Amino acid sequence: MNDAITPAQCRAGRALLNWSREDLAEASGVPSRTLADFELCNTAPRATTTRRLAEALEAAGVLLIPADGRQGAGVRLRAPE
Repeated sequence: MNDAITPAQCRAGRALLNWSREDLAEASGVPSRTLADFELCNTAPRATTTRRLAEALEAAGVLLIPADGRQGAGVRLRAPE
């Protein structure tokens, strides 16, 4: 699986933004079926696909926190400016 974003981070990021799959699909240009398959761990999409999902969430204010060996990957919202 690509390191850009995990399925759990994708689901959590959408939840923080109160976005539906369709919202993220539109923002990222990734088809909603591809997004659903990724979030349900039914497929391992190309690196370009996960990068587009990560970039769309980050542009909307989600910070993707990578796993560091002691703790798992996570998400949080960027502080308001």
